Amino acid sequence: MKHEVDARGMQCPKPVIETKKAIETIGQGTITTIVDNEIAKENVSKLAKSLNYDVDVKEINGDYYVNINKEVLENDFMPKSRASTKDLVIVIGKDSMGDGSEELGKVLIKGYFYTLTELKPYPKAILFINGGVRLTTEGSEVIDHIRTLESEGVEILSCGTCLDYFNLKNKLMVGGVSNMYTIVETMNEAKNTIRI
Repeated sequence: MKHEVDARGMQCPKPVIETKKAIETIGQGTITTIVDNEIAKENVSKLAKSLNYDVDVKEINGDYYVNINKEVLENDFMPKSRASTKDLVIVIGKDSMGDGSEELGKVLIKGYFYTLTELKPYPKAILFINGGVRLTTEGSEVIDHIRTLESEGVEILSCGTCLDYFNLKNKLMVGGVSNMYTIVETMNEAKNTIRI
């Protein structure tokens, strides 16, 4: 079976996510992902290699054709499934990601939340503290992604003190208002916690 993913013009992480969906769709065969930049080519290739599939890349007229051969034969080594993250809690402390460019940080946080909606299993909870509460309130560009996560059972909690500090309590659009006791308790009960 052959499957083609035209990811030209897509921003990170969409080429990888669309390729992963295609890989999961077919039992065996070839997935060809077409990308228009070297970073996307490298990212898609890394995904395939991490799943132990053969990768062949061809450049045609400035576009990269990443051919992934997914063969499933008896006794083949199958990729390891991701560890369960049901006991994972994510703490978001600001409305952008990383340090340096604020503009880039806002692009990265959008990509982060989009990617969270595409990868399963989902985290148990996402806690928003300090400037991170801006992401759960009116005007946030990631509200739809957070709502998707909440609809899938992810607990969404925003710090009440933080909402009050930024005068945003009446503008909360998703999840519930929490307190420091619940935030600490949720973090302590989790097997893994990631801080963004």
